[in-house]
Amino acid sequence: MPSAPRTPLPGCLTVVGDLVEDVVVWPDGPVARGSDTPSRVFRSRGGSAANVAVAAAPLVPTRFLGCVGNDPLGERLVAELEAVGTDVRVQRRGRTGTIVVLVDVDGERTFLPDRAAAADLGPVPAADLDGAAVLHVPAYGLHGGRTAQSVRELLTAASGRRVPISLDASSWAVVREIPDLAQIVERVRPVVLFANADEARELPLPLTATTVVVKDGARPTTVLLPDGGSLSVSVPVVDAVRDSTGAGDAFAAGWLSAMMEGRDLPARVERAHALARLVLASPGAGPSGQEEPA
Repeated sequence: MPSAPRTPLPGCLTVVGDLVEDVVVWPDGPVARGSDTPSRVFRSRGGSAANVAVAAAPLVPTRFLGCVGNDPLGERLVAELEAVGTDVRVQRRGRTGTIVVLVDVDGERTFLPDRAAAADLGPVPAADLDGAAVLHVPAYGLHGGRTAQSVRELLTAASGRRVPISLDASSWAVVREIPDLAQIVERVRPVVLFANADEARELPLPLTATTVVVKDGARPTTVLLPDGGSLSVSVPVVDAVRDSTGAGDAFAAGWLSAMMEGRDLPARVERAHALARLVLASPGAGPSGQEEPA
């Protein structure tokens, strides 16, 4: 069986990217274009980077870097991250972003993002990498706005400090719109890159220096190792999937926290599956009880 380094990584899981409000819409059936469709609407904390920080916070020290608006919504979202023990270091300007999340009856989600301040992150102080065990970057942070340049600079700084880097492909549409993503991957040589099956088809695989973790819904998760080896792990059966929002972020949090603890590959996938499973029955990226009905 393929193996991976099992040395624990001291320090905190540092994530950079979006913190926004998700407006999650559960239509009762197919959307009637040009007419009305009865729905349930929920508001919850969102943003891929913030989701990872919150999911990992009960397991390992976490730090979140991003930008929110100078508004009550930004204050509330920051307070939610701080309440779970995350070290929150945000810049404030403009208005806090919002994503409308349309979830069909099979649990598949479609995002309509208005990132607002999340796309306006300025240069990140070098001190924000102090004590970082891993820097996790969703590809959303490399796509558009001032944030894209700031995140690229942070990746360069992390590479210079030999901080291990984790990337998430985030969205097949986003991957297509980042023309230098392959060059970024080659330059920073992340230790792990997460992608679902659709995103993986947009990536220049295989990668010679990076472990690539490919998720495929209820089908087995495939781990592609830099040495050409691979590992296939079955996904535990879930009775019903109502909302897949944030499942990939929870998966990344599970893998990275287990990696920081020095666990082997099967244990990383096992924890990743366990954390992802927690969010599949409730609206948005949090487990049941964390969402606020609109």
